[in-house]
Amino acid sequence: MNQTVQWTAVGRRKESNVRVRLMPGKGEITVNSRPYEKYFLRETDRIIVQQPLYLTNNVNKFDIFVNIKGGGLTGQAGALRLGISRALMASDPCLKDLLRKHGYLTRDPRAKERKKYGQKGARKRFQWTKR
Repeated sequence: MNQTVQWTAVGRRKESNVRVRLMPGKGEITVNSRPYEKYFLRETDRIIVQQPLYLTNNVNKFDIFVNIKGGGLTGQAGALRLGISRALMASDPCLKDLLRKHGYLTRDPRAKERKKYGQKGARKRFQWTKR
């Protein structure tokens, strides 16, 4: 039976949920069965995804398989950064302090504010007329 070492982690941001599998390999990142360059078209999103790998010098050491659901591309990129950071921490606990110092292990708590009754949106009101 073929036993390969792998680490799993979950990352979330806004409405995005990401499941990450980290395995020793050549440095390929596959998102929803596609290369991550084809999935994240914006350069900034690709940079966000790779930040924890460059910080820990693990760019070409792991193959990463990702399943993403929900949210927009930038929220997904942030969730993926958190998931990769958590998986790297699981693979080597010594990286925890470095990743924590750069803020990659902190879940971004910001989310969409709910719409209030009697208003057009969360903050926007209906136009007031005097007469």
